Amino acid sequence: MSHPSSRTPAALERPLQIGVVGAGRVGAVLAAALRSAGHDIVAVAGESDASRGRIEALLPGVDVDKPSAVARACDLLLLTVPDDMLGNVVSVLADSGALREGQVVVHTSGRHGLAVLAPAIARGARAIALHPAMTFTGTAVDLDRLSGCVFGLTAEDAERELAGRLVDDLGGRAMWVAESRRALYHAGLAHGANHLVTLVTEAMEMLAAAGADDPAATLRPLLTAALDNALEHGDAALTGPIVRGDVNTVRAHLDSIGAEAPTTMPTYLALARATLSRAVTDGRITALRALAINGALDRAAASRPAQTTP
Repeated sequence: MSHPSSRTPAALERPLQIGVVGAGRVGAVLAAALRSAGHDIVAVAGESDASRGRIEALLPGVDVDKPSAVARACDLLLLTVPDDMLGNVVSVLADSGALREGQVVVHTSGRHGLAVLAPAIARGARAIALHPAMTFTGTAVDLDRLSGCVFGLTAEDAERELAGRLVDDLGGRAMWVAESRRALYHAGLAHGANHLVTLVTEAMEMLAAAGADDPAATLRPLLTAALDNALEHGDAALTGPIVRGDVNTVRAHLDSIGAEAPTTMPTYLALARATLSRAVTDGRITALRALAINGALDRAAASRPAQTTP
């Protein structure tokens, strides 16, 4: 494998010589997109069978090597490893001398900002946090989804132009996130996307228990409309028995869930309380009806069997 010169790449030089450590669902897709934009993917590190499969499918012909060799071979190092591994990976690469002055080191963690790249910065590297606000399959399907995708960026002033260029080349839109707000930014995405999956899955379980042959098809038009309305109107899009103050309907829900789908009860109770609180704040339900609904929720919670720790 050839090694690049030690020169510092100009901020808008094309193509960038890019190395990727972590050929997971995100890394392989972003690397393929950057390659399509004209950049040179010089090497990638990926050990699992799944990673090797993604490399073959999305990055054919790219050298596969160990992380330190990948880091030494590139001008821009893209780190797409899990959040909890990121700090250790950066430290190991820095301590091994694989990182150098002027090199650009980019990670794709939502939670982390620049602090996790401190060992690289201490070596003189230029640091960028670049997180795609998107869920990935790790296949070519994801490439079209990058168009218009928001990327949460954190960078010092000197790196902002390069960070913006990377997002442009990925077909995305930049959202600048302060270092101190990275965890909150990521929590908002996880709460909306990850917890949505849990919510929808539980709703399908309830409908299946009620006799629906195709719960997904039953929910799809309703959920599509609800999501569009929520994104457009926020709390004003709330409908249903809680905001109408239909206490008896809520009680019927709780009785049926307790009898037919008890594993979904904790989620229903938590989201019903959150919905009730927002409806009260908006003045869409009277205090008396809110008190009655809250009492029904309390009784349902108290009647649940005690959870034991295995």
